[in-house]
Amino acid sequence: MAHYQTSRKDKVPTIQKAAFGAGHLVNNLLPGALGVFSFFLLTAFGMDPFLAGLLGGLPRIYDAISDPIMGYVSDNTKSKWGRRRPYIFIGAILSGILFALLWQLDADNSQQYNFWYFLLFSLIFLTGNTIFATPLIGLGYEMTFDYNERTRLMAFSQTIGQFAWMIVPWFWVLIANPDLFATQAEGVRTLSIIVGGVCLVLGVLPAIFCKEVDQSNLQNREELSFNKLLDNLKGLIRNMVLIFKNRSFLRLCGATFLVFNGFQMVASFSYFIIVFYLFNGKYELAGNWPAWFSTISAIATAFLIIPIITWMSNKWGKRKAFIISTGISMVGYLLKWWGFSPDNPWLMFMPIPLMAFGIGGLFTLMMSMTADVCDLDELNNGMPRKEGTFGAIYWWMVKLGQGLALVLGGLVLKLVGFDQNAAVQTAETITNLRLADIIIPAITAGLAIIVMWNYDLTEEKAHEIKAELVRRRGEL
Repeated sequence: MAHYQTSRKDKVPTIQKAAFGAGHLVNNLLPGALGVFSFFLLTAFGMDPFLAGLLGGLPRIYDAISDPIMGYVSDNTKSKWGRRRPYIFIGAILSGILFALLWQLDADNSQQYNFWYFLLFSLIFLTGNTIFATPLIGLGYEMTFDYNERTRLMAFSQTIGQFAWMIVPWFWVLIANPDLFATQAEGVRTLSIIVGGVCLVLGVLPAIFCKEVDQSNLQNREELSFNKLLDNLKGLIRNMVLIFKNRSFLRLCGATFLVFNGFQMVASFSYFIIVFYLFNGKYELAGNWPAWFSTISAIATAFLIIPIITWMSNKWGKRKAFIISTGISMVGYLLKWWGFSPDNPWLMFMPIPLMAFGIGGLFTLMMSMTADVCDLDELNNGMPRKEGTFGAIYWWMVKLGQGLALVLGGLVLKLVGFDQNAAVQTAETITNLRLADIIIPAITAGLAIIVMWNYDLTEEKAHEIKAELVRRRGEL
């Protein structure tokens, strides 16, 4: 394949990469902490499991609607500070403050009060987080127009984002530690303030240090106003129709849905296998092993796998890098059969470097390829550029996969015979659980490879598109 030298103007300065990465750390830390803290709705605040399920599901519906709207608003905003940065700045402040307020629950309150308090603040928090996250994703797609620099930018940001997953597993340990907090409820309230403060500080950095695309080259943006609300709604629908006609983008969404959904469906299974298979249901013996398993996975992804995937992408192209990395992850999943051994718990870390190629390659490469697709969309449909809307729809697919995975994961646990009230699981249940932990993500990864097999937006084609867009815009 052809290789082109990255021009000086297309290289993203390190300080901008770091600031963009800080935004991605926030984008990972908030949902990661939300997932851990939500468990304590049951144990610390006495929420009924059905009501807790509603609190997890209802805000997701709202999120699915608000993301594309925010993407469209961001794409068409006209201001002297840019299309993305004002929203990122305001959204980061709102996200940090609202996340802390969301968890200021009291176990002594009535269940009804806590339910409505949490539901209301969930919707308000998600609004603030959407104002932050959707423009941030769109900003990443436009920070460089170079095929390979896009991968380097996304790799850098994903590496920093992995720090969140090194930290999040230890929230379980901290909250449940009686030497730190008198109650689990106190632990949740205190840690939520710390997490919110950290996210506020880190979240504003992309708005301060990152550079947007030259606005003088952006044409045909819609006028946003309440008077033209109907026209704006029609414009959003029109843009979404054009996006869903983009076959290259649909391949990216399909492959992401498969890989991420398969991974998320069994994400909790490793915890159960460690506790009930390696340590025969003795939680005190399992100790911090589950937390270390997740942390080591994040460390391997950040410092080993993402650099390798970046090299593969520069060497062979993004499509081949995705196919190879996803194939390697399938081998890692198979190795879990021998890695989880009661005779030697340390072997659980053996498959991690190979499995990490799956998620590590997925978001590094897919976000880079989505940026290429935004260029293709401008070539075919003209301006306005739709990075914000593309990003919103892509991450909507991720969230849809995550929500579906939670439902299907619970169904799989039921089908394999897992009994949450039993101190010891049957041998048949453990075997079925281990098989599901391997087979499900391996199959979805294989299907993703098939989806991406004929993806044809190569480096040479991307370079040709870029040259034509530069000519159309009259840029030097």
